[in-house]
Amino acid sequence: METDVKKVRGLLARARKAFSPQLLGAEVAHELAMKTKVLLIDDEKGFTQLLRLNLEETGQFEVRVENWAEDAWGAAKEFRPDIILLDLFMPRMPGGNVAALLEADPQLREIPIVFVTAGVRPEIVKQNEGVICDHPCLAKPVTIDEVRQMIGAQVRRRSVSAALT
Repeated sequence: METDVKKVRGLLARARKAFSPQLLGAEVAHELAMKTKVLLIDDEKGFTQLLRLNLEETGQFEVRVENWAEDAWGAAKEFRPDIILLDLFMPRMPGGNVAALLEADPQLREIPIVFVTAGVRPEIVKQNEGVICDHPCLAKPVTIDEVRQMIGAQVRRRSVSAALT
């Protein structure tokens, strides 16, 4: 474990040095400090509009919305999100099927998927330690702070996993 921590610290130090403003120029370094890209897939247009607005208002996120489950795979391929927020219950294709489709694609399988759904009560999510169908889950209604915390935790987990491999 200690060796892994040292390895991650070394990788982070090298990355900071490689991407320093002195080496790249301030403009390029600023571009590298990009916003977290969020793909939001939910059939409730009011919810997606409100969540998108709230996330983008922070200046930390770039959000793409898809209101039809069958558009998720193409959107993920094109947008290359850092994380996918996915409703579990949608017409035409359930969120579990969408998740399976995304995870079957070698280019997309490492993108964290978080279910955000009204189909599971908050107490059930809590009983299952925040995991439903093998994915982190947030039960609606959800606050912007809960969403931001989940995004941060999942993106950090993905970064650490990538650094260790």
